[in-house]
Amino acid sequence: MSDPNFDSKSASFLEWFKAWPGATFHPDIKIEDLRDKGAGRGVVATADIPEDTVLFTIPRAAIINTETSDLPKRIPQVFETTGLEDTDNEADEDGSETSGPPDNWVSLILIMIYEYLQGDKSRWKPYFDVLPSQFETLMWWSEQELVELQASSIVAKIGKDEADGMFRSRVLPVIEAHADVFYPEGSERLSEDQLMNLAHRMGSTIMAYAFDLENDDEDADPENDDEWVEDKEGTLMMGMVPMADILNADAEFNAHVNHGEDSLSVTTLRPIPAGGEILNYYGPLGNGELLRRYGYVTDRHARHDVTEISWDLILSVLKDTLKIDEAIWGKAVNELDPEEIEDAFVIERDSGEPDSRGELHGEATFKEIPTDLIEQIHTILKAIRKVSPTTIPDKALRDEITFTTIHRALELRLAQYPTSQAFDYDLLTNSKVSGRQKMAVAVRWGEKVLLQEAINFVHEKLLKSQSKASEDSEPYAKRQRRR
Repeated sequence: MSDPNFDSKSASFLEWFKAWPGATFHPDIKIEDLRDKGAGRGVVATADIPEDTVLFTIPRAAIINTETSDLPKRIPQVFETTGLEDTDNEADEDGSETSGPPDNWVSLILIMIYEYLQGDKSRWKPYFDVLPSQFETLMWWSEQELVELQASSIVAKIGKDEADGMFRSRVLPVIEAHADVFYPEGSERLSEDQLMNLAHRMGSTIMAYAFDLENDDEDADPENDDEWVEDKEGTLMMGMVPMADILNADAEFNAHVNHGEDSLSVTTLRPIPAGGEILNYYGPLGNGELLRRYGYVTDRHARHDVTEISWDLILSVLKDTLKIDEAIWGKAVNELDPEEIEDAFVIERDSGEPDSRGELHGEATFKEIPTDLIEQIHTILKAIRKVSPTTIPDKALRDEITFTTIHRALELRLAQYPTSQAFDYDLLTNSKVSGRQKMAVAVRWGEKVLLQEAINFVHEKLLKSQSKASEDSEPYAKRQRRR
């Protein structure tokens, strides 16, 4: 939906930002309307900018967190020992634990709701005016829209029910118990449905924009640097960082957020030409995860695409491949320790890492079957051999069975998507889809491309394993057909 005040809100926000003591904003950059590119606001260079230039500085006092908001001071009994004792984030999300201090994820949601409800009384009002009120993240998609993702593993990671449970058990009760604090005098109280919607809105804002404020530049994990990581374990401070979150991001980028004692600063990693957009980095995320967290996809992030294959599918194929007696199969499966069994395995490429200038080099290639998948198949094959030694007489046959199983399971995994890779490619390249449907097609197409690469890779492995087998022995699949 078009906002007629979009530019004036940007101007007011910039004026507000510059007024903070210690804030800086380089004269050769500007906040620009990039809605025609599907990117909302962004920061663009207005002149050539050299490498290692500080573009802007954000004083820590301007960041919204538990140390700067008035809410923890007004209801200290709620925030006491926040995030230091409540480390079971999973329990919080499913709503099974309702006592104790909130973890930092819940704390920041409460603070964001509080500051939002203060309206003009909040010192961050101009900042809230430029934060999105609508989202493209998967949490906000309808069931019909989610169907377009087809068999993508990302659908199971949305977690809307878990979020609803957490909001109802950890957020709404605090607001209701301290309504006189959350609502300014004379303001209208929100209904439960309105509060739930607001909680989701603030949760999505945090998902897309919040920063981990305790990064040490020397020890930071590049994948998690300058982004909110969902499984914070309740021990790290999170915050909303005005101006830094105006930056858009891609798999290739040209700026970096540096965490100082009193401020955060954004610095160029390489020269940026006039008209070039300043881009941050969210980590090596595939388009599915990028869409779930941030609500967009990019061509460059496709190199990081991932998918998953379930152990149940592997087991089903293995059983069909071996064609052994049910009793033998049952005994072998019972030998497995359920706590040691992985439920699913990630299929991904060797996508490489960006260099110190934020640039990528070379093509991402599929180079390896997940080691834990091979080991888990070998574990059950050993159990089968223990029960029936003649079924798997040697290592060569074991390897052939392993690759045969993985190859067939990958083919079946690809077949779970109802449309072909070629069909999706046609939709994308001939502009036959747009909006959320286009992003969904990009995600599922990328996963199909990856699965086909994995199938081809495993096929080569299978051929090699068969060639290593004794020339006197027929391939295992052929022997099975003759039984």
